Amino acid sequence: MRVGKLPARKARILALRYLGAGVVTLLFLFPVYWLFMISFKTPDEIYHVPPLWIPGQIQFSNYYVLFKDGDVLAILNSLIVAGASSGIAIVLGTLCAYSLARFGTGGENLAMWIISQRMIPPIAVVFPIFLIYVYFGLVDGYFGLILIYTAFNLPYVIWMMRGYIVDVPLELEESALVDGLNRWEVIWKIVFPMVRAGLMATSVFTFVFAWNDFLFALVLTRTEVITFPVMLTHYFGGQSNFWGKIAAMSVLGTLPIFVAVSVMQRYLVRGISLGAVKG
Repeated sequence: MRVGKLPARKARILALRYLGAGVVTLLFLFPVYWLFMISFKTPDEIYHVPPLWIPGQIQFSNYYVLFKDGDVLAILNSLIVAGASSGIAIVLGTLCAYSLARFGTGGENLAMWIISQRMIPPIAVVFPIFLIYVYFGLVDGYFGLILIYTAFNLPYVIWMMRGYIVDVPLELEESALVDGLNRWEVIWKIVFPMVRAGLMATSVFTFVFAWNDFLFALVLTRTEVITFPVMLTHYFGGQSNFWGKIAAMSVLGTLPIFVAVSVMQRYLVRGISLGAVKG
């Protein structure tokens, strides 16, 4: 009797687990669905009581206004700033990580000191940085934002890539050196392919940080280089909020992250699970 009941009991538990996972998934996906639907609604449908789960007619006026007014340039600004800062941080950070992992540069505690710099709250340094930027004329420019995002991403990149590089067998590099490759060729042909998954995962996280940052972009920009998070705040007013434009801009601003994660999905899980947690 006990043996016969066991499969049925396991089946019920498994069904409950799937049911719970489905409910949790729906809870997390509902805000995304609601935001997407609002972007296609008219103002009357947005404020309709009771709420309309599906717009009566799909219309793109909210998106058209964003393109007409040039607000979508904020997304282009974010792409430039996030892409450039992530690329620079990955290149410089990987080289620094290789030096720490293979040559013990700075001793045993340098890596811990580097990652500790990433723990500094941005609010604690944003205003001194603003004063420095005003003095050097870097406010409201691509270079200033790329510089600050690169500086904040470098400790994270160095720490992560150091853990990945340590996991690469040293014998492979020594064999390549014996075969006549120089150190740069070893890094390019041996190390980079071995840590590709970790490199991609780290790139995604650095890109997302630069893309989502609000504080630095708010303080260090004015009108020329407004980024996506700052542009969203322009649609909130004291008298009313432009929910249609907010939803449409949010959908457009989510697409680059969605595409980046989708393209690099196969690298993310493997990259995160590599030796990055090792000291």
